[in-house]
Amino acid sequence: MVENQQLGVLNALDVAKTQLYHFTAIVIAGMGFFTDAYDLFCISMVTKLLGRIYYHKAGTEKPGTLPPEVAGAVNGVALCGTLIGQLFFGWLGDKLGRRRVYGITLIIMIFCSLGSGISFGNSPKGVMTTLCFFRFWLGIGIGGDYPLSATIMSEYANKKTRGAFIAAVFAMQGFGILAGGIVALILSSIFDHHFPSPIYSVDPNGSTVPQADYLWRIILMAGALPAAITYYWRMKIPETARYTALVAKNIKQAIEDMLKVLQVDLEADRQIAAQQIVRDPKTDYGLFSKGFLRRHGLPFLGTTSTWFLLDIAFYSQNLFQKEIFSEIGWIPKATTMNAINEVYKIARAQILIALWSTIPGYWFTVAFIDIMGRFTIQLMGFFFMTVFMFALALPYEYWTKPGNDIGFVIIYSLTFFFANFGPNVTTFVVPAEIFPARLRTTCHGISAAAGKGGAIVGAFGFLYAAQSKDKTKTDAGYPPGIGVKNSLIVLGFINFFGMIMTFLVPESKGKSLEELSGENVTDETSASSMVAISGKTLRHK
Repeated sequence: MVENQQLGVLNALDVAKTQLYHFTAIVIAGMGFFTDAYDLFCISMVTKLLGRIYYHKAGTEKPGTLPPEVAGAVNGVALCGTLIGQLFFGWLGDKLGRRRVYGITLIIMIFCSLGSGISFGNSPKGVMTTLCFFRFWLGIGIGGDYPLSATIMSEYANKKTRGAFIAAVFAMQGFGILAGGIVALILSSIFDHHFPSPIYSVDPNGSTVPQADYLWRIILMAGALPAAITYYWRMKIPETARYTALVAKNIKQAIEDMLKVLQVDLEADRQIAAQQIVRDPKTDYGLFSKGFLRRHGLPFLGTTSTWFLLDIAFYSQNLFQKEIFSEIGWIPKATTMNAINEVYKIARAQILIALWSTIPGYWFTVAFIDIMGRFTIQLMGFFFMTVFMFALALPYEYWTKPGNDIGFVIIYSLTFFFANFGPNVTTFVVPAEIFPARLRTTCHGISAAAGKGGAIVGAFGFLYAAQSKDKTKTDAGYPPGIGVKNSLIVLGFINFFGMIMTFLVPESKGKSLEELSGENVTDETSASSMVAISGKTLRHK
């Protein structure tokens, strides 16, 4: 019998040298997040275009915009689906195994990305209804990727570089956001060249050419391509050894699966490998139990609350960044552009933010997470997000004056930089490390779903909140809000509370998953004890 000390096969994973398969896994799992980010954030570049095409009213001074309830649905419905997908696939990943459900998420993303561009019908109601339908199911596929990709990477990685590997998977989001901007920039340039049109103030009707209806569809459908390319390789990934050994309790299969992908030699005879794992009954608790609450209650509150607070700020900034850029003059007034050129200008702004803050922030975390630790990076990120948000908000009138726009964009970019060199990555990493294997994807899924709950608050709430206090300056159909300045102040306080809740999150740097979750110890056994299967030796090639 093998007691619940760390198994040799798991110890081998913890001390294994970094190998080619680790990088292969990063790319395979990371391409899912590349697609996730593309699909989630590309919608912010086409909502203005959708308003011009489907909600234009002849004789009005401003181009058509999506009505509040439609804009909220289009921007937020994928987030609602993502929340459900995180909960469902997180639970399913613990019940059936990570690999068995991993490909399903990509299939959903492929078909729903294509469906988003089809959006049946010609009427505004028909197009928006089908668009929201497909984006909801797209969100479910995206949501499933969060707990599965994070857990698969954490369970394959060694403990020395585990944080960097998980963070690298998540960092592919930055390239997905950048790709969305590049695709929109290139396509809008092509369309504007082949189908030139006057600006809105010159010809309101002619400023939106009929071909513009194809532009937004192609941008959304392009998200299916990276998911389709990745599907074959995702299906080749074997089940993680940790799930097979600790949850399925099949040590022999765990060894065989690990040897398929990692250059590690394990000496263990079949009789020993076929033995079952014996857990201390005190550690065999369920999610909704006093045992879980006692051992993991505060860290679980920490991972869920910090992700919730972070995503309110992060997603609201992304979703109303075009309003911010318009107010400071970085994107011209809508009446001075045609419909396609407006897409170009919004895409250009997103590319610049991605290049100068989003992507560098992600990869700074990858570089330093196993040096500085998760706790330090998360605390630092929330702190600087708070500082820079107030630096934008309090002197907001100064930033809107001519000549000050570059300073505003620099500070705004720094908030994104420290979101990504901070809690946007660490809130993804830590839940994949600190919970037991049998509950790992479930707990990660719940933490991620809490985050998407915050994203929904940001996506829906700040569409209204960021509106001007002046009725004459609000978007069509929107009531007056609290304005961009007050919205930024609110977000500053949200970031501050995120910093406070970070103190509930444990540091996981340099520790084995079993040590963090308590799966390798009994009450009488030191957390640091690690033994090979029946004393057999491990040799690394």
